[in-house]
Amino acid sequence: MRRALLIDDEPLARMVVLEYLQHYKTDIEVIQECGDGFEGMKAIQQHQPDLIFLDVQMPKINGFEMLELLEQPPAVIFTTAFDEYALKAFEAHAIDYLLKPFSKDRFDKAIEKYLAQAGANPQQQQKQTENLLESMAQSPMQHDRIVVKTGTKVKIIPVNDVIFLEADDDYVNIHTAEGAYLKNKTMSFFEKMLDPRQFVRVHRSFIVSIDQITRIDPYEKDSHVAILKSGDRVPVSKTGYVKLKQVLGI
Repeated sequence: MRRALLIDDEPLARMVVLEYLQHYKTDIEVIQECGDGFEGMKAIQQHQPDLIFLDVQMPKINGFEMLELLEQPPAVIFTTAFDEYALKAFEAHAIDYLLKPFSKDRFDKAIEKYLAQAGANPQQQQKQTENLLESMAQSPMQHDRIVVKTGTKVKIIPVNDVIFLEADDDYVNIHTAEGAYLKNKTMSFFEKMLDPRQFVRVHRSFIVSIDQITRIDPYEKDSHVAILKSGDRVPVSKTGYVKLKQVLGI
């Protein structure tokens, strides 16, 4: 028996999924319904489900942001009314997606696809989800804020509050005026996500906000250092300096 969660802020949408799942009650058990991403994240951590039905556009945090906060996301079937960009990402990486409003026949195909893959390596399913999030990092809807988990709390950081980002082993340290926050993502993820007119990867370990730079000083051979409004000094490689000059028009 596979254990499932429904995560959608629309009660009617959850009711439709519940109704369609009646046909699969010997295969899939719904253990909880959740009305937003915060509730969904807590339920996933508590119950460790095999499968979630996940809406994308929800209040507080969206479905992608919720998945980013999970260390081991379960299999996902998306239930969404979403844009063309996301649909391409879903087609490439998601187990399946259901574009609202969806029919019983379309729902059945998604379930059959999931059940056929249910015995697959969980690491493979997790990799699928990670690849999807990497693709969605380039979607305009993901450019405005960064969601991080600090202990049991979730913090939403507006992108405009970011001073610079620094690689830290398997994490990225996001520096703001309020402090630094770790996110389990790669520098390349943020390089794709952040507006290249506002943020530049000046070094393999640093991405800096253009607005935060007060000056750029020579440092060692073929390298520079960016002096920020915060007083921080960020190394700038030879390649990073070329990028900075292009963005700054100098």
